[in-house]
Amino acid sequence: MTHPFLDLPPLSAAHFASVEDRVARLLGTEHDVVIMQGEALLPLEGAIRGTVGPGNTALNVITGPYGQTFGNWLRDCGATVIDVAVPFHTAVSAGQIREAFAEHPEIDFVSLVHAEAATGNTNPVAEIGEVVRERGALFYLDAVASVGAEPVLVDAWGVDLCVIGAQKAMGGPAGVSAVSVSARAWARMAANPGAPRRSYLSLLDWKERWLDGGRKVLPHAPAQLEMLALEACVERIEEQGLDAVMGRHRAAAAATRAGAVALGGGLEPYVHQAREAAPVATTLRTPAGVVASELVARALAADPALPLAAGGGALAKEMIRVNHYGPDATVEVVQGCLAALGAALAERGHSVDLEGARRAAQDAWR
Repeated sequence: MTHPFLDLPPLSAAHFASVEDRVARLLGTEHDVVIMQGEALLPLEGAIRGTVGPGNTALNVITGPYGQTFGNWLRDCGATVIDVAVPFHTAVSAGQIREAFAEHPEIDFVSLVHAEAATGNTNPVAEIGEVVRERGALFYLDAVASVGAEPVLVDAWGVDLCVIGAQKAMGGPAGVSAVSVSARAWARMAANPGAPRRSYLSLLDWKERWLDGGRKVLPHAPAQLEMLALEACVERIEEQGLDAVMGRHRAAAAATRAGAVALGGGLEPYVHQAREAAPVATTLRTPAGVVASELVARALAADPALPLAAGGGALAKEMIRVNHYGPDATVEVVQGCLAALGAALAERGHSVDLEGARRAAQDAWR
């Protein structure tokens, strides 16, 4: 008896390299792309630890929980860290980045999250990239949530290290991830005595054992099923067209915001400005006296398949996430989420307009 998942021929080095090439095209980059055999936290941490040490000064932008995590890693590497933090209901501006450089011209590394699915905001990477290029700093970008939902243009934006995962807007697996690495970033790693070596976190190991050898022999057995799933989701995006996939996510975000406003009951968009709201997921603020986690639990009791979640940590009291990404970026899913939240609010005595929310979401879908 054979099994379609278990009895597959080994994934060849050529096949592995071809998937990397397709990811590079998706990111619009000529930089090296390494697909790492683990969730995106692996290259996110590996890229920081490979390029940052005690002699560096890092500008770390905090627009959500991942920015806080990056700051912890940077300090752990011994870098001097300058944090620029903004309220989670907004985005950072290029002007704020320029001001930070003016105050600290020694900054040589910038870490930024493109879209924070956890807080629902997205940052203007193109404008920030111009500032970083002017100053010659290394630019590190977490595009895990944004890729597939909005443009990610690595070379055009001057990004030196760009990490993606497929589990959100791409609609793919969580078990593999990828990082694009510029020549400048490789040089910084090679000169960093603290860069991980002979380690699961080591990007230099991949460079020397995989890239420098012409990608002929894999350094270890790949995560075969995850690699095939990644290839399948990239192929699906290629067939549908990246613009169409991003368009679905933009439409889902617009429909969710419009529907939430029309629903009433005190529910409102958490990110104040629509232009600063991430297409990958929409966050909503609950009315006073309503605990977000309890409202989400009530909504999911009616339909556990809905992509609803409460905010993490302290945000569980006031924030709801509508995770309309990947296959859930449809008007039907958005309307289902709004209906479930509306019903849960109505049970608590709040006045809601379910039909108005449904129509508003439909009308906003473009």
